[in-house]
Amino acid sequence: MQIREATAEDWPGIWPFWHRVVAAGDTYTWDPGTSEEAARALWTAPAKRVYVAEDDTGAIVGSAYLTPNYGGPAARIANAGFMVDPDHGGRGIGRALAEHVLAAAEAHGYRGMVFNAVVETNPAVRLWTSLGFTILGTVPDAFDHPKDGRVGLHIMYKAL
Repeated sequence: MQIREATAEDWPGIWPFWHRVVAAGDTYTWDPGTSEEAARALWTAPAKRVYVAEDDTGAIVGSAYLTPNYGGPAARIANAGFMVDPDHGGRGIGRALAEHVLAAAEAHGYRGMVFNAVVETNPAVRLWTSLGFTILGTVPDAFDHPKDGRVGLHIMYKAL
């Protein structure tokens, strides 16, 4: 697997799994009906550094972005988003993307990374805690999960 910075030409490889993950409505707070145009604007906004993970055939199997979470004097705290094609889950792609983005954040001078809304039932919570993130707090009953009903949203942080 190779992880590299994305180009504009990579979006057609990202969109199918981006749509699938968001439409499931169980891990992201974005509208499950987000259009492709709006999704592209969300994922590839100019302030974001976007990465893709490619398998041995060159197919895009995951993507991540890195961006400042705040502006001004707090701009050295990063935020990131991660998606792995569900057909390729369980192969370490999410962990590899996370390690890559954490290293990139540190290299770009960020002092920490915060996730503002991690669905508490998301299996990725285990990944984030294994990488040193802590749960700063949980907003209770903030997310309408399609199977689990109302669940909380964690705010997670890691110093870099």
